[in-house]
Amino acid sequence: MTASFVRPEPPYYAVIITTWPTEDLEGYAAMSKRMAELGEAQPGYLGRESLTGEDGQDLVVIYYADEASITAWKADSEHLEAQRLGRERWYASYTVEIARVERAYAFSRD
Repeated sequence: MTASFVRPEPPYYAVIITTWPTEDLEGYAAMSKRMAELGEAQPGYLGRESLTGEDGQDLVVIYYADEASITAWKADSEHLEAQRLGRERWYASYTVEIARVERAYAFSRD
């Protein structure tokens, strides 16, 4: 996870994406980078965090200001193409969860 990322103040939305890869990841890194760049330019985008497990499982949390921003990003034409390729080639399976964060708190010994 990116240690320097500061989460937004609630309320906000979180899109939680968990993916399990296939063996065929040709072109995936470039597409993933492009989607991150495009996603950051979307209205309502607030930030992202990600983790990759030793088995290749990815967990990405993308933060948005509102549900309309998520809907607009899901309908982006380049994003739709990336989703299609993900289903056809790169993902054995995935889950997407959308949550509204009403409140949050944290602890840090630092």
